[in-house]
Amino acid sequence: MLNLYKLEIFSIVVQTGSFSAAAERLLLTQPAVSQHIQDLEVSLGSRLFDRGRRGVTLTPAGETLHGYTRSILRLLAEAAAAVTDVANLAEGQMSVAATPGVSVYYLPDWIQPFQAAYPNLSVHSQTSITSVIVAALREGKIDIGLVEGELENLELEGVALEELEVVEQFVVVGPSHAWWERDSLVCADLNGQSFVMRPRNSQTRQWMDGRFQAVGTVVQVVAEFDNVESIKRAVARGMGISVLPGYAIAAEVEAGVLRCLRVTDKPMQRTLKLLWNDENPLPPVARAFVRHLASCFPRLKKGSVIGI
Repeated sequence: MLNLYKLEIFSIVVQTGSFSAAAERLLLTQPAVSQHIQDLEVSLGSRLFDRGRRGVTLTPAGETLHGYTRSILRLLAEAAAAVTDVANLAEGQMSVAATPGVSVYYLPDWIQPFQAAYPNLSVHSQTSITSVIVAALREGKIDIGLVEGELENLELEGVALEELEVVEQFVVVGPSHAWWERDSLVCADLNGQSFVMRPRNSQTRQWMDGRFQAVGTVVQVVAEFDNVESIKRAVARGMGISVLPGYAIAAEVEAGVLRCLRVTDKPMQRTLKLLWNDENPLPPVARAFVRHLASCFPRLKKGSVIGI
């Protein structure tokens, strides 16, 4: 006889690809996970996994059960979402991960009114790079991700997305720079300029390097920092120039500490995206947070993609 708890364990093993990884996520021992799967196989009279040195893969019977399991767990989540009133919950939490700029300059402004509306609920947030956020979503470690990074070279199986808004990027200079009085420039102006950049392994740096390469622009990287605040401080002190999103420099531009210049011939734009695991329906608290985000982003109000 099928057991819902064992089906949930089965689903986690499929997602993680190994008994040990599933045990870590479930806070169980590996033998306990193995025993649950063995009990399931005995009760069905079918082998569900092929065991290998690098983990487990589904057998044909396992593939069939996985399809039914996804439907069962999705229906269970939909039932919970349909009848749960998060405003009346005594407690509850959700987890969100965001890329550095979004985490620092956007996320606090989104979380504060949400928690004011739902004082018994909490939001666990973390800052990370795009590739790590995508991996965490696929592994079920977080509920949603908010990224500005590109996704072309990442494994997105099981991850769905909704584009929220286009974010314009500006060339940023400090008061001592020769361009301080300018409002715009063209890509050719950037040749030979000293740049303060994000590290090479970051999605932002790869995006910038790709943009420069595409237009034949060669710059000199004089410093690398892993956070936007350090980059802004370095630019303000005259160490070099950089490219940053408008939302990250608004306060400094208003205070006269930095100046932003628009690139007119090849506009620099990136897209803010909401990501979630399409195999695991959003739990009620995360669903409520996404509904809250819909007040800021009209595309989400339709609910056609994420079903809020």
